[in-house]
Amino acid sequence: MEVMKLPSSQEMREIDRRAREEFALPTLLLMENAGERVAEVALEMLRGEKVVIVAGKGNNGGDGIASARHLFNSGLDVKVLLLGKKEDISGDARVNLEIAEKMGIEIVELPSNPLNYLREADLVIDAIFGTGLKGEVSSPFKEAIEAINASGKPVLSVDIPSGIGDNGEVLGVAVKADKTVTLALPKRGIILYPGASYAGEIIVADIGIPHQLLSTPSLTLITPSLLKEILPQRPPDAHKGTFGHLFVLAGSLGFTGAAAMCCEGALRVGTGLVTLGIPASLNDIMEVKLTEAMTFPLPETEEHTVSSQALPLLRDKLQRCSALAIGPGLSTNPNTCQLVRTLLEEVEIPAVIDADALNCLAGSRFNFSGKQFILTPHPGEMARLVGEEVQVIQADRVGWAMRMAQETKCVVVLKGARTVVAGPEGDCFVNPTGNAGMASGGMGDILTGMIGGFLAQRIPPLNSALLGVFLHGLCGDLAREEMGEEAMVAGDLPRFFPRAFDIIRSYRRRRKRCGKLLDWLSP
Repeated sequence: MEVMKLPSSQEMREIDRRAREEFALPTLLLMENAGERVAEVALEMLRGEKVVIVAGKGNNGGDGIASARHLFNSGLDVKVLLLGKKEDISGDARVNLEIAEKMGIEIVELPSNPLNYLREADLVIDAIFGTGLKGEVSSPFKEAIEAINASGKPVLSVDIPSGIGDNGEVLGVAVKADKTVTLALPKRGIILYPGASYAGEIIVADIGIPHQLLSTPSLTLITPSLLKEILPQRPPDAHKGTFGHLFVLAGSLGFTGAAAMCCEGALRVGTGLVTLGIPASLNDIMEVKLTEAMTFPLPETEEHTVSSQALPLLRDKLQRCSALAIGPGLSTNPNTCQLVRTLLEEVEIPAVIDADALNCLAGSRFNFSGKQFILTPHPGEMARLVGEEVQVIQADRVGWAMRMAQETKCVVVLKGARTVVAGPEGDCFVNPTGNAGMASGGMGDILTGMIGGFLAQRIPPLNSALLGVFLHGLCGDLAREEMGEEAMVAGDLPRFFPRAFDIIRSYRRRRKRCGKLLDWLSP
């Protein structure tokens, strides 16, 4: 199984160290390979003869200068704007600088007005900072980055757009690239937002680091090749019982749509049977809304929400189901919340807990050790669960998801742009699918049903979450291709499920020295 890891700057430094010490791989060779890969992509982008490389004083600058040599040998007009004194450059970057000088490449030290040079370029290569940048960008780098962004020229960044931090944060100012050649592995900062919106198209370049080392980082990108290994085949002699029975506890007065979409999501991922538990007074409308799913009317409160009096009925019913999805449109009526808390303490089947069910848990400490639960909060719900501000959660999405998973002993799906999936054993994944067209009501209800449907089919909780979030976002991406983002609604997604499943089952990774990272929608 091919796995794409997302290293932090610290993890990447450790990979480089082990490549040098354990495999005797010269770092100068890695820089040479990096320069060659960058030059290859630059030549594909170039529509003219003039290239300007803006180079910092470290190894990222060295990679850029190495690419300058290859481009110069291709007969191009190449300049290097060096953001430092030549005598400040050391190590492998120094070696490449000296070679470039001897070749006759023009090196401009600390240009007073870099924009003047950039306006003459047909392509700008950003090689100012690599990973590990801390604190806000200062002079002269700040002015150089602003000049790159103001130049109006195509921009290729080396490894990561300069000014982007480990968690995707913008450190004051950052390069807005058209393409980013990320070396060996895609860095976290160009996958997580807002950094992802600065990277442009991401190209992963093989620079010769042994593959054994590339599997060591803790964070993993969810990809079709990963999911292909965990998506089960459907036996030809199957019957509806083979694929499980999901019980959905959802809906209240004014929120029947949430319950319906949750059931639709479950049915469309191949669940054998779906039953919706709903306040009794809403049963008639749900009988009309739903065709394939069954309904199960339950005692209700005066506000037409499910009452705690439903507990005996639910205990009996859940003994004949293989999974539970709870929360969409359920309400936070105190009596309903009492039901939710008691039910989750008692239930023994796998469950996905979303929306109002999560809100019912807010403000209380809970540990579901021994249960097979998946929590699916959006940032606001996560903030309520942990007693923090939303912006604090968004600043470290990976960290908060991992902490919540370990504390609750649940799989945690922290939704949003680049959904994070964390397991209680320390596994953590980032989902690259989805788009802004999915920022509309009902999308989360579809996802809850999808994850619940996979759970009902007896797929382990972590794998159910990975399949659900990737397929959900992929359907949104397919919908965007056909209808754009503005017109998309949650009810559009099920139409794209067949193609999304086909993309996973038929996926073959394109093996190239420089390959597009997010290539599953490409012909």
